[in-house]
Amino acid sequence: MSEYLFQELSQEIIGAAMEVHSFLGPGMLESAYEECLLSELKLRGLKVDRQVAVPVVYKDSKLDCGYRIDILVENKIIVELKAIEAINEVHEAQVLTYLRFSKHKVGLLINFNVKSLKTGIRRFIL
Repeated sequence: MSEYLFQELSQEIIGAAMEVHSFLGPGMLESAYEECLLSELKLRGLKVDRQVAVPVVYKDSKLDCGYRIDILVENKIIVELKAIEAINEVHEAQVLTYLRFSKHKVGLLINFNVKSLKTGIRRFIL
């Protein structure tokens, strides 16, 4: 997939997240945002999978340790959702780890517990 198509798909996901945030606002549980974002992405005709298992690879062994991608869009972009006071380095590391172990190239970290969603979005590229 070309960089342009990744960017276009990222923008579509961000637009869907902004629609959800505009409707719900901050202050809800992460699970509510996840359900609404899944619905919005489907309304936009996108293929979405939720709670996708990410095996941890340790010395050539795949281990099921319970890690899950919140949403995988078009089997291309990882979307990790938060509803927290602030994103910190551990949340960013989580997305980078998911990208590395899942072999995906692009991830979005979206924190819905912000006044303006623009301040709650981070994009990662491996």
